[in-house]
Amino acid sequence: MTRTTAAGIHPLDHLVLPTQNLDVARARLTSLGFVVAPTGIHPFGTENCCVFLADGTYLEPLAIGSEQAAIKAAAEGNVFVARDRLYRESRGDEGFSAVVLGTDNAEADHVRYVEAGLSAGGTLSFSRAFTDTSGKSDVASFKLAFASANDTTDAFLFACQRINAPDVDRAALQVHTNGATGIVEVVAISDHPAEQSRLISVAMGNAAAGVQGSAFHLPNATLSVLDPVSFAARFGVSAGSPTKLRFAAIVFAVRSADATSSLLAANAIQHDIAGTDIVVQPASGQGAAFIFREIQ
Repeated sequence: MTRTTAAGIHPLDHLVLPTQNLDVARARLTSLGFVVAPTGIHPFGTENCCVFLADGTYLEPLAIGSEQAAIKAAAEGNVFVARDRLYRESRGDEGFSAVVLGTDNAEADHVRYVEAGLSAGGTLSFSRAFTDTSGKSDVASFKLAFASANDTTDAFLFACQRINAPDVDRAALQVHTNGATGIVEVVAISDHPAEQSRLISVAMGNAAAGVQGSAFHLPNATLSVLDPVSFAARFGVSAGSPTKLRFAAIVFAVRSADATSSLLAANAIQHDIAGTDIVVQPASGQGAAFIFREIQ
């Protein structure tokens, strides 16, 4: 399956959400109406409990499973672990650190990032076990390439090439009681949104396509960069005063806003209404604002 459009624009693949404790993240996400996959163990000290969506995207709550292994991996040049550690040192153990784009050729993306002066370091290839809800397990393999502008961002973007897709059934993991079917928008905040344009455009794969003002149109979602005032006005969530780019909110498509609101109320999840959006502010185990939007 190709993962890049004819115009060279990469699609959204997944989002990385650092968390201190996977048990807390799992409980929080379950209370929000998501099905959470079994824990996945990386070979370099991190671990995750992913939320897979029917549109092929997913959330990756990420915790440190082995501090010793993570320290060793970072010292050996593992960019994924090093950037995770840098994010936690800067912003704490709960947050939204990375937007991941799908690619057919991570090595070519790495070359582009280097030529643009936006490489965050060397590529990373690894495999891990993947287990579905029935207990069936197979191996998932990936190759990653990393982009960042270290002086202007607390966040980073990377390209993910799926070398081997595990032969397991994700169907049961993609049906969520909150009605979420996919991610329609990712929202970042910056005091100077225009300064982030080049980083995002290069990571997208085509700096000349898909950009309209502060909105970057991927094949399957939009990445928006707002200033703090615009973010607060749109979602009713305080953005603080970031001086660097940081990812702050995820907009999910849901089948019925009324059904989603009822589920959140039944689970005692505080939520607000901003226009036609249901807004759940960040909490432990939920490092970004979650916005649920009814899309027919």
